[in-house]
Amino acid sequence: MDAIVIGAGVVGAACALALSDAGLKVLVIDRSTISSGTTGAGEGNILISDKEPGPEMVLAQRSRDAWFELSDRIGGGFELEAKGGLVISRSDAGVAKLRRFADDQRSSGVKAFELGALELHELEPHLAAGISFGIHYPQDAQCQPMLAAAQMLRVMRQAGGTVREREMVVAISRIGNELTVRTSTGLYTAPVVINATGTWAGEIARLAGSDLPIAPRRGFVLVTAPAPELVQRKVYDSDYLADVASDDGGLQSSAVIESTKSGTILIGASRELIGFDGSLDVEILRRLARQAISLFPLLAKVDLLRTYLGFRPYAPDHLPVIGEDGQVPGLYHAAGHEGAGIGLAQGTGELICAAVTQQTPFMDPTPFSPARFDGDS
Repeated sequence: MDAIVIGAGVVGAACALALSDAGLKVLVIDRSTISSGTTGAGEGNILISDKEPGPEMVLAQRSRDAWFELSDRIGGGFELEAKGGLVISRSDAGVAKLRRFADDQRSSGVKAFELGALELHELEPHLAAGISFGIHYPQDAQCQPMLAAAQMLRVMRQAGGTVREREMVVAISRIGNELTVRTSTGLYTAPVVINATGTWAGEIARLAGSDLPIAPRRGFVLVTAPAPELVQRKVYDSDYLADVASDDGGLQSSAVIESTKSGTILIGASRELIGFDGSLDVEILRRLARQAISLFPLLAKVDLLRTYLGFRPYAPDHLPVIGEDGQVPGLYHAAGHEGAGIGLAQGTGELICAAVTQQTPFMDPTPFSPARFDGDS
């Protein structure tokens, strides 16, 4: 075995496929099943619109292109759609801030088009009548993340890779040039181990004798009955940008609404640092529903099918952790993407593969290095 990837979510799958494409024999291990963690609770966002210029923007732009390259290569199968995004603001201060944000993004090659009331309602006819300013981001996309992970792992298996589900990693040790991973049912060795376990990445790091400050950030999603004509793309309030960047551990929510291929509508987004508390909070669900109806009043007449929650892997500086561990040679991390893991998965896999195979990466990965946390208490 050349490499072991721990975690069969979309980030782990992207890392595994990139390594397999480079000619490595790869084993993927997951404590549960494919996409059973954060990926299974994801909305499938592949976003450029919420990224400010900097390293995460570069990663997002490369990842977005790589998603479409992957779809062309394997013939789709994961509902990839270049649907575009629409960010609106309903206050003078919000409009000014959104304009500045879009201007900065354009300097990094982002397509961002300012729209007035008429243009907004041409794109989204059922948007609330009082909304008169927005930015259209045609590069935003969406996929079905569980299908995406499954498809990537299918291709990896066809190349000789292996996936082992329902195996809990209980110990990681280094002997010579090899890392040994002990699970609940087996023992595996390889010179390289990739920690792609999302919200559990800190736990896996500690098993290996290192540490990562990754915490679960809980969020709820509402899923409506099919209403395919109501919402055409991802539409969200500019407050969402502040929520994503916030260090506040308390509850935050902003209106985020998007359609799916099946016609259902996904409604979010809430954020709170509350540990792995999986209890249902009806007040948060009501708050999300009210915020969504304020954007699309007709949602008040659409039945709710279900709700679910997930945990985003939160890093304190809001950047993903990608690269070799500073304490344990051969251990690499691909975690801490918070709510952007699906969108950033492909570029993450490419950076991990470049580091493992000592190839030149498409960007400087230093800002994502796990070493930036060395010495933190």
